Amino acid sequence: MGASGKPAITIARDVIGIEADALTALAQSLDERFERAVDLLANAKGRVIVSGMGKSGHVGHKIAATLASTGTPAQFVHPAEASHGDLGMVTRDDVALVLSNSGETPELSDLIAHVKRNGIPLIAIASKPDSTLMRAADIGLPLPKAPEACPMGLAPTTSTTATLALGDAIAVALIDRRDFQPQNFRMLHPGGSLGSRLLTVGQVMHKGDDLPFVQGDTPMLEAMLTISGKAFGLAGVVDGEGRLEGVISDGDLRRNIAHLAERTARDIMSPDPKSIGPAATLGEALDTMNRHAITALFVFDETTSRPAPPLGLIHIHDCLRAGIT
Repeated sequence: MGASGKPAITIARDVIGIEADALTALAQSLDERFERAVDLLANAKGRVIVSGMGKSGHVGHKIAATLASTGTPAQFVHPAEASHGDLGMVTRDDVALVLSNSGETPELSDLIAHVKRNGIPLIAIASKPDSTLMRAADIGLPLPKAPEACPMGLAPTTSTTATLALGDAIAVALIDRRDFQPQNFRMLHPGGSLGSRLLTVGQVMHKGDDLPFVQGDTPMLEAMLTISGKAFGLAGVVDGEGRLEGVISDGDLRRNIAHLAERTARDIMSPDPKSIGPAATLGEALDTMNRHAITALFVFDETTSRPAPPLGLIHIHDCLRAGIT
């Protein structure tokens, strides 16, 4: 225990409770000014210029990164660097989003003067509605009155959490306004496991001669050679025109092993195998396979009526090789 005599876990719960209460108050305080701010940001011809000093600056970096990664061009400009030449980054086509808990941060003065002088719209986030920053703003988004979680009331804690949450709310509202889709997100996140999860099935699927197909009247001993040779652990059963009728899985083999040599592929197949479209992401494919406890999905053009020839096949190993778990 520390000087307060409280266990650390009690302090942690107190802090989280204080900040949670502030977030609830913030949600309830939002009004038409938030709608106007989102409209202004959505219609900007240039970028969103985010700025703030100290802890507000750290939060601003994150807000700018979230906006940029979700389809809203944004850049963080440090207010001190702005006073030494970086004001040239802020153009008349931009919208400024400026953060300051007190609204009286002196380092922001040159940036505020620049945007006002050039008619650049200014959205402010601060705790004091009557502060210099909020008075200068075209749209002010006030944070609710709430104590900092710091016992001395000095370290920015509740205020930074609320500012970050408000930035996330703006970003998500803009995602909806722009109808930003997973494929758009994938284009901006091509690297790492997130980028892999957003690869499409059509980019990864097996097709052509790689596919494990057998005719419905194929004897099962011959069908097993196809299953073994193609190494997917299954075979699709197709008719004479290549239209998929069913699938033979490991489970089908186990259930019929006693009389396997006497049967054809159509005798033991499971009809209506699970499928997915080529535009679906690998993440969606993996989720579908996990949900149905299967290891592969046939890929179909979703506009084509069934039965139809499949476009390809996606296997769970393809997802795992891409780094998705």
